[in-house]
Amino acid sequence: MKYKFDANLEDDETDHLERFERMKPRPAWRHHRSITGPVTPQKKASYEGNQEVQRWLKEQSVDDGAKVPFNPTFLASLRDAPWILSSLGHFYEENLITDVLHTVKSGKEATVYCCAANPATGQEYLAAKVYRPRMFRSLSNDAIYREGREERDETGRVISSARQQAGAIKKTSRYRRDRMAAWIEYEFQTQLLLHEAGADVPKPFAQIGNAVLMEYIGEEGAAAPLLREVTLAREEAQPLFERLMRNIECWLAHNRIHGDLSEYNILYWQGNVTIIDFAQAVDPHFNDRMFPLLARDIERVCRYFARYGVRANANAHASELWSRYITGGL
Repeated sequence: MKYKFDANLEDDETDHLERFERMKPRPAWRHHRSITGPVTPQKKASYEGNQEVQRWLKEQSVDDGAKVPFNPTFLASLRDAPWILSSLGHFYEENLITDVLHTVKSGKEATVYCCAANPATGQEYLAAKVYRPRMFRSLSNDAIYREGREERDETGRVISSARQQAGAIKKTSRYRRDRMAAWIEYEFQTQLLLHEAGADVPKPFAQIGNAVLMEYIGEEGAAAPLLREVTLAREEAQPLFERLMRNIECWLAHNRIHGDLSEYNILYWQGNVTIIDFAQAVDPHFNDRMFPLLARDIERVCRYFARYGVRANANAHASELWSRYITGGL
């Protein structure tokens, strides 16, 4: 049987067909090709330029309109200068810093800058840790650390199940922004808690948006090196090892496990150690399955100091410490 179609379609039917043709998916290359010209490569958008990220930074901003604009000459030649300015300008407005002097350390999650401190802080220099929006892409074993801290959804309710967690992640980028802000604030609060407890951590001064401002360890142009970058005198090793063990015990007594402790985040300056990078710290009181993280922290410290002849049984030390913690002996 042959079918015949009426060539005299109604106007509205023709409109529907035309709209349908326009909605059909086209090959990706057609979106970048002009009628007569070659394919034009599309410029990759930066995380820092993302509209949601910029909106979040603006929401965190402090602007009283009374100060001279913050414009450090050090940032003039940096590609990410607008992002850094928007992150650190809040500390300038709050009379905490007066200038950005140089980069101290740059990693996958964040970059640390040495800043000239406002005299009102009582410091000559301060360190500003600026997180990148991509920080969660490089946090290893992120699920492990989520178990050791309380998370909330967009409405502020506690996320109590894996299903709720998965559902929240699938939502708009607002959840991801809020989650990033919560992790940064958690690091700041952890550092504040431990500093007040007498632990060897940099004194925190402020946290606004995606940046944390803290005590600077070192001198201008010469930040304190990491423990992995120095060779200790043999007589220093045992006292420093014992000091780190006391720090780990102090943290645990205040319901914190570093979670990623090693010679890569321990500073050495004038015979003393200072521990940094608490972004992945967990609260074992919130989840009692955090012992493996404690054991790993201790094992890494023991392994580093073993090269200097320090003898210690990492498993026995971790087990003894954990037993005292869960029985209320700390």
